[in-house]
Amino acid sequence: MYTREEASNIKQAFWTAFGQYLSPVTSAEGLKVNWVNYKTGLKNVYFRMQADKRTASIGIELTHPDAGIQELFFEQFKELRNVLHSYLGEEWDWQLHTRDEYGKTISRIGTVMEGVSVFKREDWPQIISFFKPRIIALDEFWSDAKYSFEALK
Repeated sequence: MYTREEASNIKQAFWTAFGQYLSPVTSAEGLKVNWVNYKTGLKNVYFRMQADKRTASIGIELTHPDAGIQELFFEQFKELRNVLHSYLGEEWDWQLHTRDEYGKTISRIGTVMEGVSVFKREDWPQIISFFKPRIIALDEFWSDAKYSFEALK
């Protein structure tokens, strides 16, 4: 069992290592990008990666406080579902109006890898290998798809 500070330090070390590993990789548009804190350019639309003691997950989170507007964004992503899955090479789970860990209503499109722990350094290569192709695929998708969301800004 780790103290809160130890757990925080381990997670910070993982994300630093992940960021350094991906730092030479440029975006689909050839730009330098912060992969750990990816900027979509749209308020309330995030590409999130999370790793904890049992799982690693990656996905698109829609956090607009107005449930109706959140649903509009979700519907726009659904229009692009086949395009998204073609970039990813896999199907993801789609959840409209679920709750995050703070009880806030969000919508999420994502995938989870079970049986890994960010607290086990020996799992880090597996977690990084899970995140890397998916965040790059999300970036490639977003470089084409972001224009579809202009009217929703």
